Amino acid sequence: MTDKAKEVLQTELGTLYHGDCVSWMKTLEPETVDLIFADPPFNLNKDYGKGVKDNLKNSEYLAWTYEWIDAAVPLLSPGGAIWIYNIPRWNIMIGAHLMQKPELMFRHQVAVSMKMGLPIPGKLSPAHYSLLYFTKGKPRTFTRPRTPIELCRHCGGEIHDYGGHRNKMNPLGVNLTDVWTDLSPVRHRKDKRRAANALPEKMLERVLTISSEPGDVVLDPFGGSGTTYAVAERMHRHWLGIELGDTDPIERRLTGREAVFEMPQKGDAGKSKPKLIQPVAEQWPLIA
Repeated sequence: MTDKAKEVLQTELGTLYHGDCVSWMKTLEPETVDLIFADPPFNLNKDYGKGVKDNLKNSEYLAWTYEWIDAAVPLLSPGGAIWIYNIPRWNIMIGAHLMQKPELMFRHQVAVSMKMGLPIPGKLSPAHYSLLYFTKGKPRTFTRPRTPIELCRHCGGEIHDYGGHRNKMNPLGVNLTDVWTDLSPVRHRKDKRRAANALPEKMLERVLTISSEPGDVVLDPFGGSGTTYAVAERMHRHWLGIELGDTDPIERRLTGREAVFEMPQKGDAGKSKPKLIQPVAEQWPLIA
C-alpha cells in the first residue's frame, strides 16, 4: 500500500492514522520519538482483517520486517528505546538485524511467559514470547519496576524465603527480571476488541514505565486493538499510531464507545451476530 496515510482520530495526546506503516514512518521527522513499541503480525496465517497478509514466504516476511524496522529506527531520539514483540523464531533474526545498527545498544531480550501453549509433535512445548529491548545509545531514562512478593494462591503464604533475608527486602517488592511470568494474552470475550489476541495493558504499562516519562512521545506502528494508545493516554504520554486494517475497534476504545467484537457468536436462529463490549471508560479507569 503506497497511498498517503489518512488521519482517523485525534485526542489531546495522540493521533491515529489508517494506512501502511512503512511509507508513513518515512514521512515523519527523524529523532522525534522517545519510545517505539511494535507488535507486528507473526506471519502465522491469522486473520487480521481486510488488507493485512499474514501468510508471506519466510524471505518476504523478513524483508518486510527489516523494511519497517529501518523506517522506525531513525525516528528515535537520542537515548530513545525500541521494543519489539514477536515469537522467538522471528525475534532471533530481528535481534541480529538490530545488532548491525551501530547507533543501537542491546539492553534485554525479555521472555514473556505464554499461558496455555499447545504441545507440538516432535518439539518442546512453546511457553514464551520474545520481547526485544534496544536503545539509541545510552538510555535517556530507565525506571525499573518492582513486582509484588509472590504468594501461594492456595495458602496465601510467601513462596520464597529469599535466603533468610526477607526482613531486608524492599517493601515495594522485588526487582523486575527479564522473565515475565505474570502476563498473558487477552483472550476473554469481554476484553477483546478484534479476533486476534490483544496484549494485556499490564505489559504496555511496564514498557512505558521502563522507557518513557510523562510528556514523551510513544509510537506504535501496528495499532491492532489500540492497547499502546490507551495506556499512553492514561499514563500521560503523547502518542502516534497507525493501523493497516480496520481502525474502528481502536477508535471505539479510545472514545469510550461500545466496541464490536469481531469474532461471531451464534444467535438463537443460528445466525452469526457481533457482541458488544463495555465502553473503554468502564474497563480502563484513568490514573490521576
